[in-house]
Amino acid sequence: MANNFFTDNEGLKFHLHNELMEEIIRLKEKDYADFGKFDYAPENYNDAIDSYEKVLDIVGEITGEVLAVNAEEIDHEGPQVVDNAIVYAKGTTRNHEALTNAGLYGMSLPRQYGGLNFSYVPYVMAAEIVSRGDCAFANIWGLQDCAETIYEFGSEEIKNEYLPRINKGATCSMDLTEPDAGSDLQAVGLKASLDENNCWRLNGVKRFITNGDADIKLVLARSEEGTTDARGLSYFVYDRNSNAITIRRIENKLGIKGSPTAELVFNNAPAKLVGDRKLGLIKYVMTLMNGARLGVGAQSVGLAEAAYREALQYAHEREQFGKAIKDFPQVYEMLANMRAKIDASRTLLYETARAVDMTKSLDALSKDRTLQPEERQTLKKYQRLADMLTPLVKLFSSEFANQVCYDTIQVYGGSGFMKDYPVERMYRDARILTIYEGTSQLQVVAAIRGIIQGTYLSRIKEYEEVAVKPEYQAVRDRLIKMRERFETMVAKANEFGTTSESYDFNARRLVEAAGYLIMCNLLLIDANKNDMFASSCAIFSKYAQAELEKSAAYIENFDVSILDSYKSVFME
Repeated sequence: MANNFFTDNEGLKFHLHNELMEEIIRLKEKDYADFGKFDYAPENYNDAIDSYEKVLDIVGEITGEVLAVNAEEIDHEGPQVVDNAIVYAKGTTRNHEALTNAGLYGMSLPRQYGGLNFSYVPYVMAAEIVSRGDCAFANIWGLQDCAETIYEFGSEEIKNEYLPRINKGATCSMDLTEPDAGSDLQAVGLKASLDENNCWRLNGVKRFITNGDADIKLVLARSEEGTTDARGLSYFVYDRNSNAITIRRIENKLGIKGSPTAELVFNNAPAKLVGDRKLGLIKYVMTLMNGARLGVGAQSVGLAEAAYREALQYAHEREQFGKAIKDFPQVYEMLANMRAKIDASRTLLYETARAVDMTKSLDALSKDRTLQPEERQTLKKYQRLADMLTPLVKLFSSEFANQVCYDTIQVYGGSGFMKDYPVERMYRDARILTIYEGTSQLQVVAAIRGIIQGTYLSRIKEYEEVAVKPEYQAVRDRLIKMRERFETMVAKANEFGTTSESYDFNARRLVEAAGYLIMCNLLLIDANKNDMFASSCAIFSKYAQAELEKSAAYIENFDVSILDSYKSVFME
């Protein structure tokens, strides 16, 4: 029987059929205006959702039958530099060709550029499925996010030149970081200048560039002489066919070895300005980074799903002391917690994806006509929701993926430490997820505003207003008590002063507490709709309660003098 990573996952189907999807698709399709203009444009919601399922079925089949099969070979072979070009591992090339031939690049692009005009939810779902097959290859496939930036901010000339190529398999990269500018993108120094023919030329070095030899590159560069901050940065698109980049090396990484990470030298490279000058970081990169963080969320959930399934199968097959290890409490507790963390991070992922979908569609509609007052309010609502949930998705899903992969190795025991099994590769691949596209610490910096402004608390209270069946009332009551505990925790932290070092020191505890409450409430709502989430809801709410109580106790007993103790450790 064929391995299909979509049809074997009921959780994906559940989230695809969320009740908000009908409105999301209607907006994305602009009341199905493309019907009759393109032979594959849907006539109505049922037609559209049927197309989503058919395409995801293809993604699932290719991932199960091709990507997952090639993953080990790719990890061992890896890419290499030959004649100043990056040559993929043979399995990577096979993966790329299979997905290109199936028309699975540019899924969310408008049909006029060769895309499928899919909403964001099925695109994120496809990213999760691909990541389950091969976390490393997901980076190459997922960088088609760059197409969204070109579509939203590029000129008509740039859109017509580059977007149709992506559907035909042109690869992408976003070239942001530099040797002296990692997470601090305001420090980017790669220079962009106009030549005598009014053509932009790029000169400088970029480092840690995923898929560094891509066909289409979005490059952050300093266009304004004499500037040192974000206001001097603009965004550019570079075509690999210009042959004006030297590949210094491919980094030798711990994990995701099939995804080439390169250091590049731009040598008077010709480029075109995307959007307006000076908005490169302030507007365009921030938009792209939010999408990338959601992409890492999908990547994390997909990898965690893959690891969990390996652990579950091994626990059924491996016997110790006369019985399968799955029957030992120490093992089945780990397995159940893994399942609960995956379900929790997945429901947060698709709650966020739906908010992004609504935001993007209403924003696109506003460019065609003036929005009605209620539409403007809806746009603001979902924009706020997307902004507040995105850092939580990146934070929790990446941390949970690492925990799940860690526990998978533990289930395997000594065998998991050997390269005979795929779980050691998954464990290595997971480590980068909490680092790139903004570390977990940076996600806390982004999310803490939601604590200070009370937006997380307001959202949690909205979830509490959703009616649940009597059998889930006990969980609801527990979550309300947890929310009340969270409120006292926030009040205590506020006594430090929200701009104080003490508040910053405890910021992660506050953000994580809010995240646990949001995921618990989302799981409860899911379980109320479908009993397949009942166990995860019960398990995760208990787990979250313990984690929240631990953070609350720490903050309540916090003494500012402890900061000096921490500092003394590295000041000696």
